[in-house]
Amino acid sequence: MTRQTDGRRIVTNMALSLDGHYAAPDNPLDMSWVMPYAVTDVSRDHLTSLWEPATTALLGRVNAEGFLGFWPTVIGMEGADPRDQGFAKWLVETDKIVLSSTLEESPWERATIVNKPSAQVAANLKATEGGDILVLSSASVIKALLAADKVDRLALTVFPVLLGGGPRLFDDGLPASKWTLVSQTAGEHGTLALVYDRIR
Repeated sequence: MTRQTDGRRIVTNMALSLDGHYAAPDNPLDMSWVMPYAVTDVSRDHLTSLWEPATTALLGRVNAEGFLGFWPTVIGMEGADPRDQGFAKWLVETDKIVLSSTLEESPWERATIVNKPSAQVAANLKATEGGDILVLSSASVIKALLAADKVDRLALTVFPVLLGGGPRLFDDGLPASKWTLVSQTAGEHGTLALVYDRIR
């Protein structure tokens, strides 16, 4: 068995609570529980290590609206962390695929709207030239890719918070798979960054 290294990789990134949830039970769009940890050095360095080798961002519509509504405003922001500025510039300038059944045309530069299943889009992207394909915190996309066994690198930041409920990233019924830990970093406030590669 070897780690998946051939061609483009599908890399997924998600923040999880200690009890395995990616959103609170009462308000799935409220990410205030993430913010104290997202601005730590370990979280910023973790994200930087993911976007630097990536040439395509793959997002669901909701996450695209959130990410592309906020991150461009960080470019040139006084006092912004250079790593945040770097990610913001990358996100604006890189090719973006936004999965949506409701949008017909993209309101963002360098973004293409696609109304197809996540696994099919991932397979099509992997057949093209380029760097990593980075799925940024889009839970529905990541869950579909995990269910189809299309994830090559699984990146997680685990924050020391118990949400006590809410949606989970790893649903029962996923295909059995083995992974190897390629990096682990612990940082401020108990933040833990983990990166696993799929063994195929």
